[in-house]
Amino acid sequence: MSDAQTHENDAPKSHRMLGALNELPVFYRVLLANSAIIFVGATGGTWLATRLNTFSYVPLIIFVAVGWLVSIALNFVLLQFAFRPLLDLGKVMNRVQAGERTLRAPLTGTDPQADQLARTFNMMLEAIDEANRHRAAQIINAQEEERKRVARELHDETSQVLTSLLISLAVLEESITSPEARDRIAETRQLAHQTLRAIRSLSIDLRPSALDDLGLMPALRWYIKEYQQKTGIEIDFQTTGLKDRLTSETETVLYRIVQEALTNVARHSHAQKVSVILREHDNAIDVTISDNGDGFDVEKLKKKPAIGQERGWGLVGMFERAQLLDGSLDIDSQPGKGTVVRAHIPIQMASSDNAVTTWVAG
Repeated sequence: MSDAQTHENDAPKSHRMLGALNELPVFYRVLLANSAIIFVGATGGTWLATRLNTFSYVPLIIFVAVGWLVSIALNFVLLQFAFRPLLDLGKVMNRVQAGERTLRAPLTGTDPQADQLARTFNMMLEAIDEANRHRAAQIINAQEEERKRVARELHDETSQVLTSLLISLAVLEESITSPEARDRIAETRQLAHQTLRAIRSLSIDLRPSALDDLGLMPALRWYIKEYQQKTGIEIDFQTTGLKDRLTSETETVLYRIVQEALTNVARHSHAQKVSVILREHDNAIDVTISDNGDGFDVEKLKKKPAIGQERGWGLVGMFERAQLLDGSLDIDSQPGKGTVVRAHIPIQMASSDNAVTTWVAG
């Protein structure tokens, strides 16, 4: 009975000793193991050397050869075990370098130095991702501000000039009696009307004033109405929830994702019907845009450079905008089976005062 208890007490001690050895830094583990190998080799060699008078040199040569081979084998196994966390970290680094930016180095919990390297590497990746997100946010915000500025200039200045021109042409047409001259002026007025409509459409595409003044839903409804008139594509627009105003950044991201998806449909898909669904649930907004068009190979498009490809640049912009708000975007498409764009954006609510004022104005 006492022997069994002694064996049970010895087992945890051995486990504790192995745990303590695993927690040692790599340098000290290699040092201890090599010291043990040298000690055993030196002791055995000394013992054999003191008995050369009674033994031949053959056992000593065999001992040296075997000891050398055993030392190499033990060092190989030891170094493989000791440097395994570093080797695994190197593999993770290679995969991150190859493009797997979301991958992170695992922590062993047994090797402090390797874990410190892994934590430092992970912190570096997080810092790079944060810097990239910050830079992308600055670029996109600058783009939106420039869009807003150009849209206002087109609306406030260029449109007013063309409106004044239309009025002047109308007055001139009334004062001229020549039929030929009146026809020429009427053609000029028609051309000016078309130019004014094109400029207003361009202004709204750049940055619709309804998005800033009324919010996401009125802006999307107006855009979809204009989109159907221009393209002839039937759109089924549905919303669930979305009773309050969101932050300007969130509304802009959602609007641009829908706008870019519908632009791709009009340019590339040859679809007749599109479904746009916005649903608020679990403190997030899910957007689904699906069409019955030609579809495309998503993976093949991702591998191609985006330079010179409008759809490629558009997809990149959609992904970047979703990621800026810690959201996600997924595209499911196959040739001949249409395309489905799904975006998941966490909710960021605007201030209540701003929301009440805006919706009352609407």
